[in-house]
Amino acid sequence: MEHNHASDEQPLFAGFKTAFKSFATEAIHVGQEPEQWTSMAVVPPISLSTTFKQEEPGRHAGFEYSRSGNPTRNCLEKAVAALDGAKYCLALASGLAATVTITHMLKAGDGIVCMDDVYGDSQGTNRYFQRVASNLGLEVSFADCTKPEQLKTALKPNTKLVWIETPTNPMMKVVDIRVCSDLAHEHSKDIVVVVDNTFMSAYFQRPLALGADICMYSATKYMNGHSDVVMGLVSVNREDLYDKLKFLQNALGGVPSPFDCYLCNRGLKTLHLRMERHFKNAMAAARFLESDPRVERVIFPGLPSHPQHAVMKKQCTGCPGMITFYIKGKLEHASTFLSNLKMFVIAESLGGYESLAEHPAIMTHASVPENERRVLGISDTLIRLSVGLEDEADIIRDLEQALAAAHPKTK
Repeated sequence: MEHNHASDEQPLFAGFKTAFKSFATEAIHVGQEPEQWTSMAVVPPISLSTTFKQEEPGRHAGFEYSRSGNPTRNCLEKAVAALDGAKYCLALASGLAATVTITHMLKAGDGIVCMDDVYGDSQGTNRYFQRVASNLGLEVSFADCTKPEQLKTALKPNTKLVWIETPTNPMMKVVDIRVCSDLAHEHSKDIVVVVDNTFMSAYFQRPLALGADICMYSATKYMNGHSDVVMGLVSVNREDLYDKLKFLQNALGGVPSPFDCYLCNRGLKTLHLRMERHFKNAMAAARFLESDPRVERVIFPGLPSHPQHAVMKKQCTGCPGMITFYIKGKLEHASTFLSNLKMFVIAESLGGYESLAEHPAIMTHASVPENERRVLGISDTLIRLSVGLEDEADIIRDLEQALAAAHPKTK
């Protein structure tokens, strides 16, 4: 079955899952119906009101207080649920707010098995699990879920949550969601499998259709796509999980502002276009880097050289714009490369329209002990790129001139 993309993109998407039916149409229309507003506004208005009039005590028109529910947030949640192939979605104040909300379903003594290579010991998921969740009585262990036997060994009688990030950050490991979900659920029907889908977006991967119980995002990245919103999203099909998470969303209070919901909702309208361009540009950049003698190794799931390339094609409709690579040499070569980039911006985060570059060992994973970084593969010569939407030739040109600056005697 052919991939539903423009003809000039066919080679890029060859072998991947077929694009999700009516994705663009649903992104543009679901939850945006003009009939829900008395003004018949085509674009959902920003409802900044914190409180809503009740027709009589206890009788309201769907909203009472904006922490509990907001019309603008409601539009976003409906749209994301449709894109994830889910019944329900909840918007949170950040990706970590989503993580905290999910783990609050557990109680002291419950166990969590987390993918070993997850976002940032210095400021992300890893730090929360190791330094916060463990202090709340949750037993956290880590396993390389690209190797199902390691996950199976890590599962214990008290395991209640399996946390998968795929592809991982920054090492771009790809986890077979179906295999791991089945394995976890066979161990115990009470285990909830969570997939952090931040790198993929709803356009390229639907974890719920692959057996996961929860799909979550840092919507700060690709889902919003413009580097101007901090937000988290959680999608589920199970009503029991939705009821628990909806209660916690309100009880913990980690909700996004109506304006941020408006911006993210707007970002969804071009998600399909952006992700295809990210993939196209990243593939070109990855092929260039892989052929360059100044580069030791490129890690990009869209390349046949990636160890889980087949898994990526089996469960995804494309690849995001994330590339990790090792530059030949030492720390000084990586630093020189980064310092000489002209279009790529040295900055953390990812998934915006602009191209970004970062040095994990110095930036996002700086607080990880060197021996632990070495085990994960995060060396001094590792560089992570978030390839943006600029012209392909300009992206390649910037990478080439920065490599030339780092290795002036090599062509």
